[in-house]
Amino acid sequence: MSALLHYQLALLARSQRWLAPVILYAVFLAVGVQSGQPVLDSLAYAAAALLPVAAWLVRICASNEPPAARTCSAAAAGPARAHLAALLAAFLAAAALGVLAVLVVTVISDAGSTNGRLPVARVPAGAAGLIAMLVSALLGTALGALTTWPLLRSAGKAVPAMLLGALFLLVTTGSPAQSVLTDLTAGSREGVVPWPLGALAGAVATAVAAVWTACALTSRRG
Repeated sequence: MSALLHYQLALLARSQRWLAPVILYAVFLAVGVQSGQPVLDSLAYAAAALLPVAAWLVRICASNEPPAARTCSAAAAGPARAHLAALLAAFLAAAALGVLAVLVVTVISDAGSTNGRLPVARVPAGAAGLIAMLVSALLGTALGALTTWPLLRSAGKAVPAMLLGALFLLVTTGSPAQSVLTDLTAGSREGVVPWPLGALAGAVATAVAAVWTACALTSRRG
């Protein structure tokens, strides 16, 4: 699996297809995160924007290999393991992007509550932001796995499904993504750093189920 993962990461880096989602994410942050804004609010915005980017990276990694190369990978390691490596590569890329965003946002944001009257420690806020980014990366990976090959082959169906799924995860009550964003914004109003571990557990369970489903179908459909 390690060799497959390194192969998928190298394939992603060389393809340069990651440039579009990364640039779009940078634009979102440049527009929505300004120096001096409350740190927890800014981290919530950055985490929300990461979810569709993570799903986009999954679509890229799942379709990066030419058909002949994918056939060779599947023959050598099995179709499920080959597909799992692609999904893990996308997740790691999204997580790395989230970590970088947390570092930048935590440094430039104001260490205070929404009204500016209460202090908010930067290091705990950054840790909470990392949890939120991990939740978004996990859910984005799950969403991407369910809206790309082998479940959805047509881009005309997959892309709208991916966008609607991202919106659903961000606004639906009970979703781990919506829960972690609510925790961050509520913590910003109260000047208290939240620890959304329940949302993280839900995101892990969702991602595992989605990835298992995608890999299982890959084995069946070839």
